[in-house]
Amino acid sequence: MYQHKSIPAEERLIFALDVADTDSARELVEQLGDSVRFYKIGLELFMADGFFDFLDWLLARDARVFVDLKFFDVPATVAAAVRQLSRRGAHFCTIHGNQSIMEAAAQARSGHLKVLAVTALTSLDRGDLDDLGFQCDVEALVLSRARRALEAGCDGVVASGMEVQKMREAVDNRLLVITPGIRPVENRGDDDQKRVVTVEEAFHNGADYIVVGRPIRKAENPKAAAEAIQSTIREVFEQ
Repeated sequence: MYQHKSIPAEERLIFALDVADTDSARELVEQLGDSVRFYKIGLELFMADGFFDFLDWLLARDARVFVDLKFFDVPATVAAAVRQLSRRGAHFCTIHGNQSIMEAAAQARSGHLKVLAVTALTSLDRGDLDDLGFQCDVEALVLSRARRALEAGCDGVVASGMEVQKMREAVDNRLLVITPGIRPVENRGDDDQKRVVTVEEAFHNGADYIVVGRPIRKAENPKAAAEAIQSTIREVFEQ
């Protein structure tokens, strides 16, 4: 069985702040209080006013911040973006791309920042990969991307919980694995995520962190929903 890394249990839940503006994001953070310690901020908020002021606000609250912008450009440009973000105090960032892009990003990071390579989006299935021209199944693509990320010097990968167990068997355990597409109950809803798992499945398969958005954000009581997930995480790691 995979030996999990030493990470505070309350930081293993990363809440995806996928809202339209920073005022809504601040309100939600205030509402969640101490039930969440790690936040993911991505493209939607990036296009709103005040993204970096909001990042600074989160850091001032002693929260950890995952900037999910999936940098993809020529290696020098990706490296420059990672270098700039390192100075902002963020803890995680995501990149896409080939070996040279991953290597450039890994070499440019500093401070707290850890570079995560995206393997395959959890909204993709076999048919989607065919459309994109990938002549392999999802699991093979994820394993290949994870191996290449490790070779490039990346700190971790973003991968569906459905592929994590195979990854842990085939790829060095030094890699951090961050798993999105979490649905806390078996009825996972009608949404755009196709390769999803429960909280327990993700960690039993070997994830280090989980990213949860809609199941908390759309709950009648978001704080109670986050606290329930935190309770499940504690139970997993107390076993």
